[in-house]
Amino acid sequence: MQKAHVPHAPASRRWLQLLLGLIVMMAISSPQYVWTLFTKPFTEATGGSLPAVQVTFSLMIILQTWLSPGQGWLIDRFGPRLLIALGAALSGLGWVLASTISSITALYATYGLFCGIGTGFVYIGVAGLMVRWFPERRGFAVGVVAAGYGFGALLTTFPVDSMIKTSGFRPALFTYGIVLGVIGLAAALFLRAPEVTEVRSPTELKSGVRPADMLRSPVFWLMFAMMTMMSTGGLMVVSNFASFARDFGVADAIVLGSAALPLALSIDRLTNGLTRPFFGWVSDHIGRENTMALAFTLEAAAIAILLLDRHDPVVFVFMSGVVFFGWGEIFSLFPATLTDTFGERYATTNYGFLYMSQGIGSVLGGPLAAALKGAAGGWVPVFAIVIGLDLVTAFLALFVLKAMRAKRIGAMEATAGAAALT
Repeated sequence: MQKAHVPHAPASRRWLQLLLGLIVMMAISSPQYVWTLFTKPFTEATGGSLPAVQVTFSLMIILQTWLSPGQGWLIDRFGPRLLIALGAALSGLGWVLASTISSITALYATYGLFCGIGTGFVYIGVAGLMVRWFPERRGFAVGVVAAGYGFGALLTTFPVDSMIKTSGFRPALFTYGIVLGVIGLAAALFLRAPEVTEVRSPTELKSGVRPADMLRSPVFWLMFAMMTMMSTGGLMVVSNFASFARDFGVADAIVLGSAALPLALSIDRLTNGLTRPFFGWVSDHIGRENTMALAFTLEAAAIAILLLDRHDPVVFVFMSGVVFFGWGEIFSLFPATLTDTFGERYATTNYGFLYMSQGIGSVLGGPLAAALKGAAGGWVPVFAIVIGLDLVTAFLALFVLKAMRAKRIGAMEATAGAAALT
């Protein structure tokens, strides 16, 4: 297929928009990916239990994901610049306000509410904007900004951890809430949608399945269940990472001259970002479902090795990086697979519905995982469940989803061909 060209927009203008989108996504990544550093201080400050504190994380992810279809509609209606800027500001404000909390309710109302709504506006808004600026490189552009969200916290993990240890969690939240909020807000104010004369979509004449019709499709619900299972396992690791590192006795061990916990978190941020464009590229060559099976099995194997040698800090650091490398690609593989199946015309709104599965995964992977650990007296049963979910999802991708998608796409092509002949 001949690639579409961009007739009027200079290349530098589009790459500037991609860079700005990347900066905003990096600015709002810390509330999710640095969360684990605050679980212990929040538990002590509020007097709540670990499961109760972890509800904050679930609330943030639920608001970020379950509101995304409506947030996407608002962005389409009122434009991306102000609403993405609002999202960046709300995300930073959530940290600033959380620096003052002394109760579980206040924690929910600050970190959970403001960061959840703010990151949702930015995530869905930036992804939708890049789709429009790069119609002929859609997967690459969205993969880049998604990678920014994945490894953006790499720049803040060590500084935040250091400030928590030296000054306490309140100054860390206040300081970095302002810094990240201002950076995200400033970058967002220069974002804009392309003019109709600046880009020409290569798929502008293609049809797409409306959200209401997509929601009646068994293929969508299979993908929804699969992404829920993968989100559950990944968010279980993200939200409880510091807790099981301490329980395994490796959090403060020295690896390569650094404490194991912040070093592992930094490596995880990097691999969680790199996996998104990497496996997106792989899926373009060997197929979406084949790539899913490969990546999900990789995560299962890494978790099994980490569990078997859980008291070895070197294994903990490097295997956790592999775990994230086998998980973060869901944010490139699932939207690509969804768009392949249901078309480009309603891709942003349709992905908003699929992205809601991340909210369900946060409930299962955060507080329920911590509660199960408490009931079982250890993390082994929780890790075993995650391994099982990985392998089941890999099986579904290879032996169920592939066949269902092929059947659906074949039927759609046959219908289109018959219509062309009439």
